[in-house]
Amino acid sequence: MITFTEEAAKQIKSMIQEPETEKGLRVYAEPGGCSGLQYGMVFDDRRTDDEVSEQHGLTVLVDPLSLPHVTGAVVDYVSGPHGAGFRIHNPNAKCSCSCGESCG
Repeated sequence: MITFTEEAAKQIKSMIQEPETEKGLRVYAEPGGCSGLQYGMVFDDRRTDDEVSEQHGLTVLVDPLSLPHVTGAVVDYVSGPHGAGFRIHNPNAKCSCSCGESCG
């Protein structure tokens, strides 16, 4: 499954409008981007076939089609002189580009 650093989970939890919501954070991979595969994250309801994990107080959901593409990846939140944002490091990606997308 995908792993979130504590800082990434903290940033995501700060975005939740209604803390009592039962939605989890869905992480998915889909065709697109300049390298062939792009990642996305959205708050969503749990589906029966989702892989679910709890990390740093965050419920993470991954559908069966995305799971092979995100397994082993680490999501971090970094800030620096060039801005701040989420970074996905996927050791299974065959290639990547500077926009943060991967060719799977």
